[in-house]
Amino acid sequence: MTLKYLLRKEFTQIRRNSFIPRLIIVFPIMVMCVLPWVMNMEVKNIVVDVVDNDRTTTSQRLVHEIEASRYFVFHGQQPDYASALGNIEHSEADMAVVIPRNYSHDLALGHMPQVLIAANAVNGTKGAMGSAYLSQIVSANALPTVAAVRSKIDTLYLYNKHLNYKLFMIPALFTIVLMLITGFLPTLNIVSEKETGTIEQINVTPVSKWFFILAKLVPYWLIAFFIITVCLALAWAVYGITPVGSVALIYLLAMLLAVFFSSFGLIISNYSETMQQAVLVMWFFVVILLLLSGLFTPTRSMPQAAYLTTYVNPVCYFIEAMRTVFIRGGNLGSIAHQVLALSVIGLFMGCWAVLSYKKNH
Repeated sequence: MTLKYLLRKEFTQIRRNSFIPRLIIVFPIMVMCVLPWVMNMEVKNIVVDVVDNDRTTTSQRLVHEIEASRYFVFHGQQPDYASALGNIEHSEADMAVVIPRNYSHDLALGHMPQVLIAANAVNGTKGAMGSAYLSQIVSANALPTVAAVRSKIDTLYLYNKHLNYKLFMIPALFTIVLMLITGFLPTLNIVSEKETGTIEQINVTPVSKWFFILAKLVPYWLIAFFIITVCLALAWAVYGITPVGSVALIYLLAMLLAVFFSSFGLIISNYSETMQQAVLVMWFFVVILLLLSGLFTPTRSMPQAAYLTTYVNPVCYFIEAMRTVFIRGGNLGSIAHQVLALSVIGLFMGCWAVLSYKKNH
């Protein structure tokens, strides 16, 4: 009965708060309808200048192929390399292709012309990928026999046959939902009660600290599950993306990560006296967890020291398991390792959170 009244108190406070009900509506829409478009690592719309020193039908065919590519935005033909380089320096173009004078003549003799590709490599990924795309176009135009050989090589893309980057990102974005709802909000709730002094009134009552902590966390767990349901519906309605695997496993993984974030937030609130302290400390650790989780870049691409941290990063286990279930249709056996790791880390953090909470009788 005590837990029932404490839960009623928490739900009443949430309902009277003008911010949280609006957040429940706006947040999943922002996560599912904005972030998949913004957090896009695909390299497209690269602005290209072309310097055609050959000015023949063959060289113009190469220009038209570059112009027709969906990866590039054709900025125009420049009279010389200096003009094209000037456009790159002024950020009017990202790349320049210089076709040599004897381009068609060299091709007729069976030689490979020396085509120059100058790329703005301030963004190394964009420069490298753009150069690779252009090199493929130039090679296919100069060596049609090589292109014919490549056309006979079949490539089979498993699980994501259309190479849709949104399909890769959407399962991982559930992390952000759980981070805010089950991590930040309970932390700020407890610290705000510290600042107002209401938590002291509860601490002097015979209410068990287990009941008090559960009453603080359970409402936000339920809200998080509701928002995850809304996110799944939005993924289907907006992008036509649905989980290949069991939805029950998605909720299981969400519950395990919610336990971690709630425990982590409770630990921070136990050692924080003001909301500013709690927000700064929470944000510091959350940014590190997200950057080292594989949300944006593959974990295998990290330096060895950074990669070792993924073994104790629950967000990394969650994202791996979510992508396995959501995209590959994995079952419980295929994510048993991640489920076990999340359970152990969540249990450890939960025990730490409860033991570090000081209650005065």
